[in-house]
Formats: sequence, structure tokens, C-alpha cells
Amino acid sequence: MAQKRGETRAVCLGIGMIICSVMMFFLLGVTVLPKYIKSVWTAESTCTLVQATFKDKTNCIHNSNTKPESILKYPCLEVLVNLNFSEDIFMLYHTEESPEWNNKCSYIPECKQNYTEMVIHIQEIQRKFNKSSSFVCYFDPKGRHKSTILMRKFGPQKMISYFFWPTSMFAVGLCVVIIVKISQYFAMVSLQANKALEIVKA
Repeated sequence: MAQKRGETRAVCLGIGMIICSVMMFFLLGVTVLPKYIKSVWTAESTCTLVQATFKDKTNCIHNSNTKPESILKYPCLEVLVNLNFSEDIFMLYHTEESPEWNNKCSYIPECKQNYTEMVIHIQEIQRKFNKSSSFVCYFDPKGRHKSTILMRKFGPQKMISYFFWPTSMFAVGLCVVIIVKISQYFAMVSLQANKALEIVKA
């Protein structure tokens, strides 16, 4: 009886891990996977800085626990670059999501109440761009978007890291269930063999 209880708990654990991993797959499938499929900046190249300048202050929605929602201003950094194989000027965005937030800003700082801190942060990023005039970037090889991005938030390596843990959990849960079922099968075969041996001896 103790063995059966242990096997039942092991099977429940394995099934629970499988269910949790399936739920994680579903969440990733409706949140991360569509953005990976829609991403067009798949080719890697070298970008050369043309200019990195401030633009007009842009509205920023700020949420606070102590104050109602208010509209603030944040500095907007515009970075223009050339690709190593083209003389055309491209807009550089931070990630794939940056054009969705504001297609006029290359980098959008974290929304804070202190505008001075955001300005200092943007100035530091601007200095880094000016120091390294050439850097790796990603572009649309089909030419559908005349823009580039600095880093891929939904690239293949990121997708592997996102799906690693649910895949591992699913595999471990499935192995637990299979091992328990195999153990039960051999136990049943052994019991039937012992009964047959007793009948023969009788």
C-alpha cells in the first residue's frame, strides 16, 4: 500500500509538471511567439553613426500609487545610422518594441517623475553612441522597414531561453510518469510470474 501511495504521488507530480509546462507554453505562445514571428529585423550588419540628437519633449504616461495618472514629459533620443552596404540613412531603434511605443524616438527612457534624471541618462547614452561610431545592429533584409534595431528582444537565442524551462519541466514530468508506469508494469509481470510458478508447484 505504501508503494502504491508513493507511485500515485509520483504520477500526480509528473502530471502536475506537465500541466504547468503546457500552461507556460500557452502563455509564451500568445505573448512572446507572435512578436518573434512578426519581427522583420533578422539580418545582422554593422551600423555607422550619422548623428544622435535630442528631439522635442514627448508625452509620457506615468502611473503612481500615491498620485493619480498624470502626463509627464521625457527626452527623446533620435539616432540615425548608415548600414555598411548602403549610403541610405536609417532610423535606429533600441528593440523591436520601440517603434510601437514611439516611432520618432530611438530610445525611450523609463518613465520617471524626475525629468533631470532622464536627461542625464539620455546624455550618457548619447555619449556612448558618439564614442563607438560603429556597432552591430539588425535590419530587415527584405527592405520592408527602412529602420534598424540595436538589439533583438525576440531573437532565436532569446526564444530558446524563454522556452528552455517549460520544455525541461515537461520532459521531467513525462519521464516521471513513464518511469512509474514501467515500474508498475514490471511489478505486475513479476507478480503474475510468481503466481504461475506457485500454481505449477502446487
